[in-house]
Amino acid sequence: MSGGALPPLRRVITGLDGDGRSTILIDGPATNVIWSTEATPADNGSNDDAGGGPFRFPESGSLFVCHDFPPGGGSPIHATDTIDYIVVVSGEIVFITESGETTLRGGDVLVDRGAVHAWRNDGAETCRVINVLIPAHPLGQGATVRGEVAM
Repeated sequence: MSGGALPPLRRVITGLDGDGRSTILIDGPATNVIWSTEATPADNGSNDDAGGGPFRFPESGSLFVCHDFPPGGGSPIHATDTIDYIVVVSGEIVFITESGETTLRGGDVLVDRGAVHAWRNDGAETCRVINVLIPAHPLGQGATVRGEVAM
């Protein structure tokens, strides 16, 4: 293995454009801190297993999940009242906003700030993403989906 430095992560950040449509605000290299917020501290004091259970959009706390998108798979257009920290682990996926789309590949990171969006896998391989969801104030008109979601 080589001991050379790795290239910077690609960081993609969502938000609203001047017309109030979901869009990609930032698309470029990341520094150490990919994104931060000032509120919602987690309680790490329990040794209880908080894994498993259904996929949900948290109203408090956080949720750490994995999604696999098979070739031809994806999601309907939606928005959530969360901030989502997403890492594409393998494969590639098209991230769609109201104003356009971008292809994310293994190693890319995305901060979705509750923007209206959808996913589409145009590739020949399954795409795996890891996602941490944290409650957030609504962006624009807010969530179009809430509660438990079949994934």
